Amino acid sequence: MAIVSLSGFDPFGGLLGLQDALDRLLQNPNLGINLGLSGASVFPALNFFIDEDGVVVRAEVPGIPADKINVSVEPRRLTISGESAPAQRDKGSYHRRERRFGQFSRSVQLPEELDAEKASAECKNGLLTVRIPKTPAAKPRKISVQRA
Repeated sequence: MAIVSLSGFDPFGGLLGLQDALDRLLQNPNLGINLGLSGASVFPALNFFIDEDGVVVRAEVPGIPADKINVSVEPRRLTISGESAPAQRDKGSYHRRERRFGQFSRSVQLPEELDAEKASAECKNGLLTVRIPKTPAAKPRKISVQRA
C-alpha cells in the first residue's frame, strides 16, 4: 500500500488562479476576436438600454465641458466623441497619473426603427444622457378586443 502525502496540497488554489485569469481576460477589450470595444478600460464608459419609448445611452464624461462633446447619429450608429484637457498641476512631477486626456471617440450600434431626427442629448454633473425615440410604427400598440 502506497502512502500519499497531502501536505502542501491546495485543491482551491488552482481554481482561484483560473478565476483570476478569466477575470483579467474578460476585462481586456482586445480578446483577439471582433466583439466590439467594451470593457473596463474603454472611455467613455457607458450604459445602453432600450425601453418602451426608445434608446437611452448614458456616458460618463467627468470634467469635460458640454461644448467639447460631439454626439452624432447615423443610420444604426451613435458616436460620442470629444476632447478632454489634461488636469492642471502645480510644480513637481507625477507620482501617479491615471486620468485620461486627449481625444476620444466611442461608437455603438443602434437597433432599427429609431427616429434620429428627434434625438436629444443632455450633459449634467459629468453624465451625458442621449435619448433616441422609437418611430411611431415601432412602438407597441394596444389593441382592444371587441365582443362578438
